[in-house]
Amino acid sequence: MDLYNGSNAAWAIWKINESESTLAARVAPHEQVPGHITSNLKRLEFLAGRALIKALLNNWGEPFLGLTKDEFGKPYPAGHNFQISLSHSYPYVAAVIDRQRSVGIDLEQPKEKLFKVAPRVLAPAELADAGDDMVKHCIYWSAKEALVKIHGKKDLVFAKNLIISPFSREKQGELIGRIIVNNYETAIPLQYRVHDDFVVVLNK
Repeated sequence: MDLYNGSNAAWAIWKINESESTLAARVAPHEQVPGHITSNLKRLEFLAGRALIKALLNNWGEPFLGLTKDEFGKPYPAGHNFQISLSHSYPYVAAVIDRQRSVGIDLEQPKEKLFKVAPRVLAPAELADAGDDMVKHCIYWSAKEALVKIHGKKDLVFAKNLIISPFSREKQGELIGRIIVNNYETAIPLQYRVHDDFVVVLNK
């Protein structure tokens, strides 16, 4: 597990190598895989995400009591006032926890399908900036997914309500994201890291 710890926030990335039974034991008795999740990979992701939140809470000396969700599907750690966000793209899981502010994290693996969906999710300036750089497309996509999680609601149009300022791609860097709703704009500083086979974006 790669852990990045701060005084008010912490986040981590986990590569799943454990069996389902091992992960299930780590989050019992507070969590178990819902019966409607039948895919083996999805079951592993479900358990690993919760095990990662547990690890982050325990790192702060806090107990894990399971997760709950609000009416928009945003997860929260039961028994705490902390803000959390989860992301998974097998075999990786990422999570962030913050003592106060709303957070969002997204982990994605660069794939050809990003080029196909780009015209629907990227604004013209973003599309021009990304060009034929698959990793850059992935960063844009992840950044917008992170903004959705920060916003906490699912009524956003990616190409219209979520805007990422053009940037020069590095191994890690900073982004400026904007959430535009009802003509009101909120700027959100983001950070990204590029790994060999995935990228991750979250609040700065």
